[in-house]
Amino acid sequence: MFGIKKLLRLSEGGYKDMKRGVFAAVLSNLCMFLPFGIAVQVITLLLRPLTDGGTLDTNQLWLWLGAGAGAAVLYFFVYTNEYRKTYTVAYSESEKIRVEVAEKLRRLPLSFFNRRDLSELTTNIMGDCASVEQVMSHVVPGIFATSITITLICALIAFYDWRMALAMFAALPAAFGLIALTKGIQSKYGERHVRAKLDVAEQMQEYLEGVKVVKAFGLAGEKSAALKGALRAMLKEAVRFELIAGVFATLAMMILQVGIGLVTLVGVTLLTGGTLSPIALLMFLIISVKIYSPMIVVLTLLPEFFYMLVSTKRMQALREEAPMTGDEEAELADYTVELKDVSFAYNETDVIRSISLTMPQNSVTALVGPSGSGKTTVARLIARFWDVRAGEIRIGGRNIREIDPERLMSYMSFVFQDVVLFNDTVMNNIRIGKKDATDGEIYAAAKLARCDAFIRAMPQGFETVIGENGSTLSGGERQRISIARALLKNAPIVLLDEATASLDPENETQIQAAISELVKGRTVIVIAHRLRTVVGADKIAVLENGRLVEEGTGEQLLARNGLFARLYQIQQDSLGWAVGAPKKGNNAL
Repeated sequence: MFGIKKLLRLSEGGYKDMKRGVFAAVLSNLCMFLPFGIAVQVITLLLRPLTDGGTLDTNQLWLWLGAGAGAAVLYFFVYTNEYRKTYTVAYSESEKIRVEVAEKLRRLPLSFFNRRDLSELTTNIMGDCASVEQVMSHVVPGIFATSITITLICALIAFYDWRMALAMFAALPAAFGLIALTKGIQSKYGERHVRAKLDVAEQMQEYLEGVKVVKAFGLAGEKSAALKGALRAMLKEAVRFELIAGVFATLAMMILQVGIGLVTLVGVTLLTGGTLSPIALLMFLIISVKIYSPMIVVLTLLPEFFYMLVSTKRMQALREEAPMTGDEEAELADYTVELKDVSFAYNETDVIRSISLTMPQNSVTALVGPSGSGKTTVARLIARFWDVRAGEIRIGGRNIREIDPERLMSYMSFVFQDVVLFNDTVMNNIRIGKKDATDGEIYAAAKLARCDAFIRAMPQGFETVIGENGSTLSGGERQRISIARALLKNAPIVLLDEATASLDPENETQIQAAISELVKGRTVIVIAHRLRTVVGADKIAVLENGRLVEEGTGEQLLARNGLFARLYQIQQDSLGWAVGAPKKGNNAL
């Protein structure tokens, strides 16, 4: 069974629990045969007066009937134990695997998520873990327990009459051999079915995420075509897989059923030869019918097991992804950020090209440039969301690749342009910044971020649940909660990715005042598109096509009349733009 442990990637505790589950299932199977054995004895007792000419021993009959009642009670307790050792344990191990997968995903670089679709990762956590759960609770205990039980019964029957035992189990190798020989074919079509299901999940997610665009532009028929095609493909693959697996399983069952004919043929031959009694023949016929039922169950479980191996292999591939590692106890001497000949590529083409830049401690450095110039990428490389392809990034003189990502995160606060909130209370969404924060600290951070007033106006105040990704809030409100979260964390390095982009003019001044409090005495990296908001930064780094083309203060860059000055002038000119009828001499539409 060690191969099962490795195949399913079970924990040591989960593997031990699975072995206990198999043992409990064996006991349960054996107990199932007790009432059957007692029934055979009762039938033998009832037939004996007809064969021997004696009288019915009613005392012995009542004794066997009492034993049957006791066996039923025993089976109840044994089956309860089996349920606890298989199903309950399997659900517990499945929970551990899901948490393990979630933790693994949390430690993987963002480059991994660029290669994998969200729908596939969701399937990993939910669908694939459910497959492991099914294997642990139904398939593995059923296969091993039935195989062990049949082997024991075969040995017992062989002691009574080896010829009948051989006849009873002669068809077994051929039946199971057919399933084993066709494993490759079943796995092939099983993989195709799984890929078809993943395609449906991907198309479904895309359709739901883009439903606003679909409605706005009347694309219901056009954009649902891909989803319909994926569903039809999944239907075809499902029918094809079920047909292939069903045909082989049915053929194996038919071969197995030949065993009943062999038992009858051998039994009648032995009976006519005088070496087997009629009662013994009847007993073997009844046993053969009874014992083939669990064998058929195993024959149906094996194709299911082969199919589920596809999911377990994908789970194994996910677990083998290399996480980001580093010193979990790293201490930074200071918070100066240095980029030394840094290059980075999302795929094959570099998007950051040999950038060298120093962002001094306790200063504000702004990253500006045209869209697609690499500003956000540089900030996320500093946070080690990805590892650089060439060069190095140092904080306090230490290469960040030597620092554990979670340890590195403890030194940083983020305010992203795309805010991520959770379907939880306002209080808990802000508390993400500091898990052990007191309510008073959260109230103070919210007040500083200028979101205290609108939070207290909510139906349950700070205990109001804000919906999926803050769906009940406006863009500005969501941004201010994100700023409150960063204020609460109080980290020495702050990264602001267009933090005021979603705010209306009325609130922008207040939020900028809150951000001014946030950045005091810290190393601040600002990504900005509105250049007027960062013209007073200590240093401005201008990027273009992934290269650093200018750096200096706002005054210096404006005086050079380079890219920064040109972008700044374009934005200043655009302030006069307005929606309205075209007029001579202005930029109105």
